[in-house]
Amino acid sequence: MTSFWQDVRYSLRMIGKAPGFAVIAILTLALGIGANTTIFSWINSTLLNPVPGLSSPSEVVALTLSQPGDNPFPLTYPDLEAMRDGQKSFTGIAACNFAHMSLTGKGKPERVWGMVASANYFDVLGVRPILGRGFLPVEDERPGGAPVAVISYRLWQTHFAANPGIVGHTIEINQHPYTIVGVTPAAFQGSQTGVRTEIWVPIMMEAQLNPLGDLLHDHHQFWLLAFGRLKPGFVREQAQEEMTLRLKPEVKNYPEEHKGHDTVTVYPLWRNPFGLNYFLSTLLPALMSIAGLVLLLACVNVANLMLVRSVGRRREIAIRMSLGASRWRLVRQLLVESLILALAGGVVALLITVWTEGTLMKFLPVTEDIPLALSIAADRTVLLAALVISVLTGVIFGILPALRSSVVAPVAVLKEDSGKASGGLRKARLASGLVVAQISLSLLLLICAGLFIRSFLSAEQINPGFNPHNVLIASYDLFTAGYSDSSGAEFDRQLVAKLEALPGIQSVALSDRVPLGFGGGSTSVKPQGYVSQANESMETQVAIITPNYFQTVQIPMVKGRDFTLQDTKSSERAVIVNETFVNRYWPHQEALGKQLYSDLPKEWFTVVGVARDVKVSGLNEKPTPFLYLPLYQVYHATMIINARVTGDPLTFGKTVEKTIHELNANLVVFDVTALELREQFASFGQRVAGTFVGAFGLLALVLAAVGIYGVTAYTTRQRTHEIGIRMALGASKQDILRLVLGHGLGLTLAGVALGLAASFALTRYLRSLLLGVTSTDALTFSSVAILLCAVALFACFIPARRAMRVDPMVALRYE
Repeated sequence: MTSFWQDVRYSLRMIGKAPGFAVIAILTLALGIGANTTIFSWINSTLLNPVPGLSSPSEVVALTLSQPGDNPFPLTYPDLEAMRDGQKSFTGIAACNFAHMSLTGKGKPERVWGMVASANYFDVLGVRPILGRGFLPVEDERPGGAPVAVISYRLWQTHFAANPGIVGHTIEINQHPYTIVGVTPAAFQGSQTGVRTEIWVPIMMEAQLNPLGDLLHDHHQFWLLAFGRLKPGFVREQAQEEMTLRLKPEVKNYPEEHKGHDTVTVYPLWRNPFGLNYFLSTLLPALMSIAGLVLLLACVNVANLMLVRSVGRRREIAIRMSLGASRWRLVRQLLVESLILALAGGVVALLITVWTEGTLMKFLPVTEDIPLALSIAADRTVLLAALVISVLTGVIFGILPALRSSVVAPVAVLKEDSGKASGGLRKARLASGLVVAQISLSLLLLICAGLFIRSFLSAEQINPGFNPHNVLIASYDLFTAGYSDSSGAEFDRQLVAKLEALPGIQSVALSDRVPLGFGGGSTSVKPQGYVSQANESMETQVAIITPNYFQTVQIPMVKGRDFTLQDTKSSERAVIVNETFVNRYWPHQEALGKQLYSDLPKEWFTVVGVARDVKVSGLNEKPTPFLYLPLYQVYHATMIINARVTGDPLTFGKTVEKTIHELNANLVVFDVTALELREQFASFGQRVAGTFVGAFGLLALVLAAVGIYGVTAYTTRQRTHEIGIRMALGASKQDILRLVLGHGLGLTLAGVALGLAASFALTRYLRSLLLGVTSTDALTFSSVAILLCAVALFACFIPARRAMRVDPMVALRYE
């Protein structure tokens, strides 16, 4: 132990003697380690700990319908009962669903994001309330018979001043009294990653919280998000097989409803498809892999610096070996020096991580409709990861220089003049090899950055099928305000008329969803004359809209007409479909006048128009069938105002809110924003990847330039005597320039060749993250290779100019 501390003290002295080298090495390592710890802090908070506050979260899984790889589907309540009762794989299966709730009774109503949940919800998740209790089994028995609520720690703090006697108090939710029975821990924000929940109510109370009616006996509405806690000794595959088997009676009794989703898929919690994990489980591992390349590049760069520095320490090492130091002792001392540099870089990297850990949330759109919340922090796990990464980094970049530096012949070295550096050329060859590796890694990173940047630009330029610019959106919920279907429809008519009369508003329409936005519903359809295939899902995305919707968001109509105010409950049912719907179900046929059955209102509708396809859920999706139903025939309580305006949409927000409150002063208006801001979520992955991988690529370019400059300058200095002889024998300055640049160009071309091969092999794994560009895009590959060659040649030109100015007489006396 004494000798180890001697090595530490000696290493600190040697590092202190070369402050310039130390600063460059520490900053290089800090950037590489910081990139990894920042991405790891995101992974730790979202994938490794997807739902904070759970006990033994690795035992909890998510259950969905459909085959693995297909779009996941929630469950009906009868599906849940069929899978839950008598099963053997889980200690319990719980289910829940989001519900918009309005806190009433004290002042103006306030909208909060809540959940209806089965009575065993908290038990299955392993969440113990800090006050009171969770739900009781008896509260899962009788519809409407359990008016109790569990509130979040945040709601307890902000709305009830952390009152320790809150249990037993009564609150009003949607104008119905509920008794608070518990408060959740501060860490628990809800069971869906990235979505904060404030209130939980027993599932038996869903009729008071859901405008769709009795869902507990409905075999058509797939609405429940299910979780299970695996029993000891059971694995996901066993549970998946049992759940699929237990679902079969329900599938047999209701085959039309289960077409395309008659199989249960069990996901680990970090891949739960109904949360932000859906986006992050692919994006973050890809970013972590790219950050690993940045760290490897930093290691190669610092290893090269240490190799160059070791030439000047040959006499020191030779003297220590002459005095009896073993090679192992020298290697250990050099590795300790490397570890000190790496740990110093790790400390700086942690500061970078603390600064950048919250940047992921900045890429998420601000919305009141869904309370997106990710709790990302550099906790003990991140600190431990930073330590491990720093130690591994020190070993990786330090071992090769340590081994090579310790291979010296003391007698031969001590006979050399102090200015002589024989043996340096052998190290120069090793340094040249490292530069080739450095350039190949840099090229791979730059190509990844180029692909993601082009993908981001493509996302900005892609035509979504509608025009989101100059459109204000604002949402309201008439169900929580106590409106019936008839009074709600009348409110909608009056509101549209008042908004259309406002100056600056060009057109107004209502819809229950916006393209590329959150949420949205679907319906199972039966198109006239179409015979579905076995197990073919007929589930179709649907929007409920008012007249002028297509004009307002500027979706082109291909044929037929828009809805009108005459499309009411007393008139013939009308529907508008998109082009893909027509091409799939009525190819080469006239769609106008065709009929289709929808299980949403359980009625037949006549097609009155065909609209162009739009992007529904993502910018990279293929066109899918879609239909539009008129609000005044198919009532929906929660609606979104779409108002096309002249100028900045946000300046009309207060005017729209005032107009709504003229009709109902207590109606909660939420998510007042511009439509184009809501669309940012569709390009979330491209913006995150383009920003961070672009920064990684820029860092790689700088490190590559520094690396090839350092090696070229070093080898040029080692060849000073040779250059003097060449010039004495008649070589011109242009010959010397070609000599030095040729050496640098050779290293660059070798690195580019290896980098291109690696890029062709590895970038195919990025396909799912790219939009509008292939993973082997020729323009990106060629332009990045040319850019890297140009930067490398410029880096070589500086030592080449210095070599051209060598005085032959001085050079001949160099050794």
